[in-house]
Amino acid sequence: MDGRSRIAWNLRRVRAAKGISQESLALEAEVDRGTISEIESLKFNPSIDLLDRLAAALAVDVAELLLLPSPGSERPKPLSAGRKPGR
Repeated sequence: MDGRSRIAWNLRRVRAAKGISQESLALEAEVDRGTISEIESLKFNPSIDLLDRLAAALAVDVAELLLLPSPGSERPKPLSAGRKPGR
């Protein structure tokens, strides 16, 4: 798995585990929601500065976004559509 795929996998994994929508993450990290979507779908290559902002918004160390998934791990499931609680 290449670096961009790891970032996409882990960004979605952490975001979904915390129940944070792409929109909420984007607001907290001061980035466009489309950028979050493009990172998760491997269409955008984020800078280190952006990874730092995303990690801070998710309250994790930036290294968490670079972890290699465990063998046999299932792809993180997306959150259900629509606005999330707390918005």
